[in-house]
Amino acid sequence: MELSIVIVSFDAREDLARCLDSLHASAPSTPHDIIVVDNHSSDGSLEAARRWPDVRVIENAANLGFARANNIGIRASRGDLVLLLNSDTVVPAGAIDHLVDRLRRDPEIAVIGPRLVDARGRAELSFGSMIGPLSELRQKILVRGHARRMPVVSALVETLTSRPSFPDWVSGACLLVRRSDAEAVNLLDERYFMYAEDVDFCAAIRARGRRICFDPAVTVVHHRGRSAATARDATDAAYRRSQLAFYQKHHPGWTPVLRWYLRLRGIAL
Repeated sequence: MELSIVIVSFDAREDLARCLDSLHASAPSTPHDIIVVDNHSSDGSLEAARRWPDVRVIENAANLGFARANNIGIRASRGDLVLLLNSDTVVPAGAIDHLVDRLRRDPEIAVIGPRLVDARGRAELSFGSMIGPLSELRQKILVRGHARRMPVVSALVETLTSRPSFPDWVSGACLLVRRSDAEAVNLLDERYFMYAEDVDFCAAIRARGRRICFDPAVTVVHHRGRSAATARDATDAAYRRSQLAFYQKHHPGWTPVLRWYLRLRGIAL
């Protein structure tokens, strides 16, 4: 098997059904299998996945988080390449084959991600520099300014997302990686329940001298945050825990400052 597509699902039945529909409506020509790892959904997500006889469903007994569930899917898969795909994405015809071909043509590239857009076609800033105090602030300014439709910021985001580049990371919402590279860094770090695991994963791969590629030649629709929206307080807390874990691992000197900032804002972890 050349490619394995791993989709983690949690209480996102409609999104998951739409994602799987898109994968079957215009199936990649690359030989592939599809694995859905369900984090103990209670909304019928399992039934939606099992509509398709070619989809392997792994049912977790609890919500194990994004990184751990992806690792379960990767270990259960057989492809030389692994596509981590969010359940809230819609993949157009030819997109996956293009990413596979681009990866195959450049042996120095370990990870590649496409241009992501929302349901209205507005670009998502789905890549960036290594997370740190300044780069994180810049990313948030751009993301929030773009969300608020600030003309200057939106124009910059549209420009950045129209150019191929070699950033420090690409979003785990649609991330194609060579199995050899994923296994060389022991897959995703499971200390991240959700958020920051993709940045950390790419950092580990880059530390081995490998390249991360952003390719805007193909576009994938990302209905961002649907499953997160069902439990906003829990996901906000998960984000902060992942943020702390990331700083403890990569920027330990800044961790006390981050803790002070969170306490100042009344955020208890």
